[in-house]
Amino acid sequence: MSTKVTRKFDVVIFGATGFTGGLTAEYLARWGGENLRWALAGRNLDKLAAVRQRLVKINPACSALELLQADVADAAAILRVAESAKVVITTVGPYLNFGEPLVAACAAAGTDYVDLTGEPEFVDSMWLKYHAQAVKSGARIVNCCGFDSIPHDLGVLFTVQQLPENVPLKIEGYVRAGGKFSGGTFHSAITAMSRMREGSKIAKQRRELDQLPIGRKIASTREKIHYDSYFKSWAVPMPTIDPQIVRRSAAANDRYGPDFRYGHFMLLKHLPQVGGLLAAVSGMFVGAQFSLTRNRLLAMISPGEGPDEARRAKSWFKVRFIGEGGGQRVVTEVAGGDPGYGETSKMLAESALCLAFDSLPKHGGVLTPAQAMGDKLLARLQAKDISFSVISE
Repeated sequence: MSTKVTRKFDVVIFGATGFTGGLTAEYLARWGGENLRWALAGRNLDKLAAVRQRLVKINPACSALELLQADVADAAAILRVAESAKVVITTVGPYLNFGEPLVAACAAAGTDYVDLTGEPEFVDSMWLKYHAQAVKSGARIVNCCGFDSIPHDLGVLFTVQQLPENVPLKIEGYVRAGGKFSGGTFHSAITAMSRMREGSKIAKQRRELDQLPIGRKIASTREKIHYDSYFKSWAVPMPTIDPQIVRRSAAANDRYGPDFRYGHFMLLKHLPQVGGLLAAVSGMFVGAQFSLTRNRLLAMISPGEGPDEARRAKSWFKVRFIGEGGGQRVVTEVAGGDPGYGETSKMLAESALCLAFDSLPKHGGVLTPAQAMGDKLLARLQAKDISFSVISE
C-alpha cells in the first residue's frame, strides 16, 4: 500500500454524474488550482466522459482528467481507487444503500474520505465497523460535509471561541433558509425514516462504546416548540443529524467546556406554518413505513435532479447561534447562498482540499468536520464567501 505522499491523485470524486456531484466537480475545475491532481470515478465511463467534456468548458486543463471505472459492488476496484488517492469524495446516496464499500476501502487504505450524508444510522454504523481500523491506518473518515452539518458544526465551534474557557456553555442554533433541498437529501431522509427501529438499535450500540470524556457533560438543551421573542418567530426543534455531530465535536474538544449543551431549531414566522410542517413530516414518516407509499414518495424527485442556476442564485441560508457561558452572551451567524446544492458542493470540495493540503491533526478515525478540520476549514469557507460573524455580544 502506497503512502499518501506518493499517491497518484490528491482527490477522486465518486458521483460526478449526479447533480450535486457534478457541481462539486465543477467547483474543483474552477477553484481546485492548477496543481491539483484529481480524477472522476464511477461505473459508467461514457457518462464520466460527458462530465469531463462539460468541465473542459470551465477549465481546458480538465481534458487530462483521468476516468476510473469502479462500481461500489466491486470491492477490489473500489480498493484500487482508494489506494490511488489522498482523499475520496462521494456524493452517491442514500449512503445506507451505497456508502459502506467506500468507507471500508478508505479505512483499509489509510485514505481520507468525505461525504454529504445526513443519515444517523449510516454514520453510527460506520463508526462501529470502521473507526478502530481508521484510527490504525490513519484514515480520516469525515461524514456530513455539506449543509448537514458544516454550518452548524463549525458555527458552534466559532461561537464557543467567542465565549470564556473552562465554564459551562449553552448554545442554541436557529436555522432560516430559502431554497430547494436536494433530491439526494430527500431520498436519504425517507430511507432513514423507514429504518427508525434499526437506527435506534445502532445508535444505542454506539453510545455503549463511544463513552463521553470523564469529568465532562455533553447534552441537549431539551427545548420544545416555543415562540422566541428575540427572533419574533416560532422555533421548532429540527430532527436532523446536526445536533449529534455538534455534540460529538464537543466531546472531542475540551474547549467546549466542562458542561456543554446544544439545541437546534428551525425558525418559522407563523403558527400555521408550524402545523403544516409537522403535518408534512408526520405524513412522510408514516408513508416511509410501507413499501408502496415509500416508493411513491421516492418517485417524487430523483437524486440526480436539481434546480437551474438562476433558481440556485436566489437561494440562501442563515444560521444564528445564541451562546451563553461564564456570565457572557454572544450572538453569531453563519450565512451563505444556496444550501442544498451550491454551498453544499463548495463545502464538500473545500473539505476534500483541506484534508489533502492543510496542516491538520494527524489522528484518524470516523470524525466530525470540526474534529477533523476545525479552524482550517472555517478559514477556507470564509475565503469563499460563507460568512462566520459575531452579530452582538
